[in-house]
Amino acid sequence: MDLIQVKHYLRERRVASLQEIALHFKVEVDTVKPLLEIWVNKGKARRHADGVETACSGCCRCDPASLVAYEWLGK
Repeated sequence: MDLIQVKHYLRERRVASLQEIALHFKVEVDTVKPLLEIWVNKGKARRHADGVETACSGCCRCDPASLVAYEWLGK
């Protein structure tokens, strides 16, 4: 997995949780997160810290990685 593969996956999905991306590439969340942050810093992706349209009630039972979503903004 590299930066371009992450770009292609997120561009195809448009929006994906941090956990979904890590599962797709069969890596730990901490492995993929820095690559995603590169795209965020370049303005090509946006991080949504509380997910996208989530029905979170604040119970704290969910894996925090499932609540962080990334949205592709670039072409």
